[in-house]
Amino acid sequence: MSFVVDRRDFLKATVAGVAALAVPSVLRAADVKDPYLGLKLGLQSYSLREFKKTEDALTHTKALGLKYWEAYPAHVPMTVVPKQIEDHKALLAKFGVTLFSYGVLGFDENENAAREKFEFAKSMGIKSLSADPKPDKATFDLLDKLCAEYDVAIAIHNHGPGHRYNKISDVEKVVKDRHPKIGACVDTGHYLRSDEDPVEAVQRLGKRVFGCHLKDVKTIEKDGKREKQFKIAGEGDLNVVGLLKALKGLNYEYCLAIEYEENAKNPLPDIEACLKHVRECAAKV
Repeated sequence: MSFVVDRRDFLKATVAGVAALAVPSVLRAADVKDPYLGLKLGLQSYSLREFKKTEDALTHTKALGLKYWEAYPAHVPMTVVPKQIEDHKALLAKFGVTLFSYGVLGFDENENAAREKFEFAKSMGIKSLSADPKPDKATFDLLDKLCAEYDVAIAIHNHGPGHRYNKISDVEKVVKDRHPKIGACVDTGHYLRSDEDPVEAVQRLGKRVFGCHLKDVKTIEKDGKREKQFKIAGEGDLNVVGLLKALKGLNYEYCLAIEYEENAKNPLPDIEACLKHVRECAAKV
């Protein structure tokens, strides 16, 4: 992008002023009926990680016209203390943001640690936990039990080349014959990094898709070698129209979270550009 919004000026502005200066087309789109096709288009709050105060990140989320979060733990620290749970809920409600998902969290055979995460999710009304579970029988037997008990989905997050859930087939293998709420968080950017098709991932994993991180990656040739670069949505290789069609075909009811990892100090104009592209693609579906 060609301009920078000063963080102090951004925080001093009212939400309406912020919208007018930094993200005008997002709020204009609010007048359009279902600009995101009824999908729960939201934000992985990691995109706003440089805004350390949760209230600042929520202010920007509201200015972007978004109502759903997948929070990463620094913005909504995990707790089972009732007063802290109520404080989290009150802060989110103040900005009209629903905490739909949370993560990414690790899991192993430790039941006490796993149960604390599920207890937190249930208390907060979280529908799915983006997860990186240890791929062994003891861990998945435990997840079977806890998904059934708490009615919270586990969404296994792929994390690109070298990761244990690098390929679509890696996720398919571990969720086969497991509880119906053990499935996938399809990170489109990381699947592109792994030379996998994110649309195919949604289609193959089907009703086991409980999360989706929408980010774009471009494959380029540099000095005779292939490189993968994270991009603003629409500037990379992601087929956003195909992704939206695949999710709509599933009657997908979980969070579709923009996750923009670049330009961490000043991500807002780039996130707005991502949202604009998603709206343009939604109009073609």
